[in-house]
Amino acid sequence: MTIRTRSSRTTTMAAAVAAIVALGTAGGAWAQASTTDTSDMSSAGNTNGGGLPQVQQQGSVSYTSGGVGLDESKALLREQSRWPLSLRFTGPTADYLSGVHVRIVDGKNGEVLGTEAMGPYMLVKLPPGQYTVYAKYKDQEQHRAVSVSGPGRAKVAFHWSIQ
Repeated sequence: MTIRTRSSRTTTMAAAVAAIVALGTAGGAWAQASTTDTSDMSSAGNTNGGGLPQVQQQGSVSYTSGGVGLDESKALLREQSRWPLSLRFTGPTADYLSGVHVRIVDGKNGEVLGTEAMGPYMLVKLPPGQYTVYAKYKDQEQHRAVSVSGPGRAKVAFHWSIQ
């Protein structure tokens, strides 16, 4: 009798495990089949679509930065023509940089943006005017004067020889 009980328990346990595995596999297949909507082209959980990093707001200035992954790089390059100012940050041998501190001041020396670039590209929506862009990577700061006149017109590249 004891052998039959153990055998029955073992058979019942094995059947229960098999049922759980079967349901898990079927559930996974259903989840894959039911997520065929490819309209979510967000990047890193962002909702801008097409891989564009999340647009941030600081005062009246909108900006986005990134480009570490291929989807973000393509999206940022594609969107350059729609943004008044485009910035690029590179290091030795044209290595792309992130973690560059960016500060933009207007013609009256008032800061309009102060942030850190999350990748080699930054797009900024500014009203037309004269600005100075300060970019600091590690201990080295550079600055460039830029005239913003409309979408896709002002492009500034910063290059550092340090890694």
